[in-house]
Amino acid sequence: QVQLVESGGGLVQAGGSLRLSCAASGRSVSTYTMAWFRQAPGKERELVAAITRWTGSTYYEDSVKGRFTISKDNAKNTVFLQMNSLTSEDTAVYYCAATVAGIRSAYDYWGQGTQVTVSS
Repeated sequence: QVQLVESGGGLVQAGGSLRLSCAASGRSVSTYTMAWFRQAPGKERELVAAITRWTGSTYYEDSVKGRFTISKDNAKNTVFLQMNSLTSEDTAVYYCAATVAGIRSAYDYWGQGTQVTVSS
C-alpha cells in the first residue's frame, strides 16, 4: 500500500498561486491513479483534479479548469497541484488520494490534508 503526505498549503491573497505537493511512500505513484480532493467548511468533499496511472490523462472539475494543473514526478514519487488565480471559493482542506481503479472510483488511500486559505 501507499502512504501519502501533503504539503504546500497556506494563506494566500486572491489572485495568488500555491503549489501543493503529495509525497508518496511504500509504492510508486506510477501504479495509481492520483487525485486531489478538497473539502470546504459545511460542504461535501469534491474531486478537483486527477491523473491516470497509465496514460497520464487528466481530469479537472469545471471551476478549476484553466487555473489548476495536476502533474506527477515518478522519479520523486510525488504528485503536484499547481493552483493559480486563486479565489476565496478555493478555500478548503486539500487531500491527496490514490486508487488502482479509474478516476471516478472509490479511492483507497488518503493523505491527512493541507489547509488552503484564500483571503479576498
